[in-house]
Amino acid sequence: MTNARENIHEYTVSELSGALKRTVEDSFGHVRVRAELSGVKLHSSGHLYLSLKDDSATMDGVCWRGNVSRLGFRPEDGLEVIATGKLTTYAARSKYQLVIEHMEPAGAGALMALLEERKKKLAAEGLFDAERKKPLPYLPQVIAVVTSPTGAVIRDILHRLADRFPRHVIVWPVPVQGEGAAQKVADAVRGFNALAQKGAIPKPDVMIVARGGGSVEDLWAFNEEAVVRAVAESTIPVISAVGHETDTTLIDFVSDKRAPTPTAAAEIAVPVRADLMARVAQLDSRLTGARMRYFERMRERIAGLARGLPKPADMLGALRQRLDDLVDRLPRALRHVALDQRAKLGRLEGSLRPNGLRQMVAYKRQEAQAISRRLEPALERNLSDGRQRLSAAARLLETLSYQGVLARGYAVLRDAKGVPVQHSGALLPGMGVEAELQDGRAWLMVQEGTVSKAPGPKAKSKPKSKPKPKPEGVVLKQGTLL
Repeated sequence: MTNARENIHEYTVSELSGALKRTVEDSFGHVRVRAELSGVKLHSSGHLYLSLKDDSATMDGVCWRGNVSRLGFRPEDGLEVIATGKLTTYAARSKYQLVIEHMEPAGAGALMALLEERKKKLAAEGLFDAERKKPLPYLPQVIAVVTSPTGAVIRDILHRLADRFPRHVIVWPVPVQGEGAAQKVADAVRGFNALAQKGAIPKPDVMIVARGGGSVEDLWAFNEEAVVRAVAESTIPVISAVGHETDTTLIDFVSDKRAPTPTAAAEIAVPVRADLMARVAQLDSRLTGARMRYFERMRERIAGLARGLPKPADMLGALRQRLDDLVDRLPRALRHVALDQRAKLGRLEGSLRPNGLRQMVAYKRQEAQAISRRLEPALERNLSDGRQRLSAAARLLETLSYQGVLARGYAVLRDAKGVPVQHSGALLPGMGVEAELQDGRAWLMVQEGTVSKAPGPKAKSKPKSKPKPKPEGVVLKQGTLL
């Protein structure tokens, strides 16, 4: 027994894991599994991780980023799918997993269940509410079309627009089915909304998202949330025309108007030009008739009002007669006024006699003399009081004036700026000063000497104190008058 155990080959963990991996991959190189999805997780790297399960077993699955972008639908928990790939092991966790290369819903029933669940979710968010619908413009200038550049859809739309009312059309070509179709349709819707109002490419007034008929799988791109949310966010009114009349996708619920076919979408987008021109002609005819009837009614009304008015000749006749009467009365009135004024002037002339005027002048003169006699004493008193106040002020001024001091033998010294010199220390040798005396002014120059205060009387209590030096006087030399 010991030798038997020693003869068994020893594996490392890595060697054994590699052997198991090769065995599993060789035995199950390509498998097709029908299962229900659970734990679906899209990693930030773009890889998709999930679990495949049935009633009694669970298996891990992974779909690499390159294959995820080619899936025609969005995997969700609870969706039954058919996954195709190869079985392998993940040695780091001692697990086996299915590397999914292709995956599709397991029949139309699964797709319809997913569609119904997604419809309820978006409806709960209010994306299908009627209050969010935008009105379509009656006659758009620019129409945007999001559809495949090839096929009958774009030709039908352009042909129908040309028949009804030619408009400027901008086509954003996109794939309408298959891998990545939903994202490209959503990008096209958002791209039209991002255009500037007055840019090089004009911003559309209405947008048509169109596709021909097909199976549920063929129309699945227009059931994706990316497309539905892009249409819900659009500020441009959107007309959905996906499939035939019996086909229904989620974009039909969120769009502002659903058309049963792409051709019907073109008919909804613009009116019929011929019908519009006929309508305009009809309205113009009605307007002309209404205008003529209005003028006729106004003419009849004016004629009726005119019959109630008096004739102009009758109205002017009375005025003419009155004017003639006034013309006849005017000369007599003027003569009467002249006679009245002449009589008034005569009365005034009689009152203007020379003797009367002389008497009036004499009376006014006497009245003025009486007033003068009353005013003279008052004026004399006022003048006397004024003279007394003036004399008192003059005496006070003479008493306070420095000129009285000069009369007693004093002088006022001023420096070159005319400022009085108040202290002896301000006098310096060579300095010129102006002396004002009683009888005039003279320029003096400080010649020499220093100025100091004169000594005060000697104190009796200090007989032996040192005598102070006798101050030298300041010599002023008279100069020439300036």
